Amino acid sequence: MNDTLNFTPIDMKTWPMAQAFYYYTQMAPTSYTINVTMDVTVLRNTLKAKGYKFFPTYLYLITRAISKHEEFRVAVKDGVLGHWKTLTPAYPQFHEDDKTTSLLWTEYDECFHTFYKQYIEDIKKHGSSHGILSSKGIPLLNAYIISCIPWFTFNSFSLHNHGIKDYYVPSFEAGGFVETFGKIQMPLSVTVHHATTEGYHLKIFFEELQRTMNHPEEWL
Repeated sequence: MNDTLNFTPIDMKTWPMAQAFYYYTQMAPTSYTINVTMDVTVLRNTLKAKGYKFFPTYLYLITRAISKHEEFRVAVKDGVLGHWKTLTPAYPQFHEDDKTTSLLWTEYDECFHTFYKQYIEDIKKHGSSHGILSSKGIPLLNAYIISCIPWFTFNSFSLHNHGIKDYYVPSFEAGGFVETFGKIQMPLSVTVHHATTEGYHLKIFFEELQRTMNHPEEWL
């Protein structure tokens, strides 16, 4: 069994979010979206200088930050509530010919270079396949949705899952860059379930993400 698919059940008797989970799933089901602006100046300039693509790096950094916060990895597996060791980014692959997208995924690896290489291989092998799913097939059980709208920026983005049951992992959407006086910014939207993720958890997550964007020497 792949180590990234390790799943640990949650003990509801000791879990700090147990009461919140019950309330926001049984009494007042609630998900919400937060929009922030990330400073990608250092990251963008470093990647350009070293010849790396931004999108797979964005996938890596979001997933890397998720791996450090258990609240973002809560899920239901075989009727059991628990959390995955890591999540797998599932992302849309855009097709220039007919302007459609196909869902593709690349399994996360904590080593940036390993993940980046696998992403490039996935694009080469499956990037041109059409249909709602790429030729790579159904994403792994621990997949989460992450995307980007590169053609324009936005102030707000909201994702509606229409009440999908037992879905607690986050969804991410980035927008196009905005450069002002040499500073490059990127809007980032995240949709989470209130049963597992509080605003404080997002604060810590965004701080960790911004730190890794500012210090690529730690992982590049």
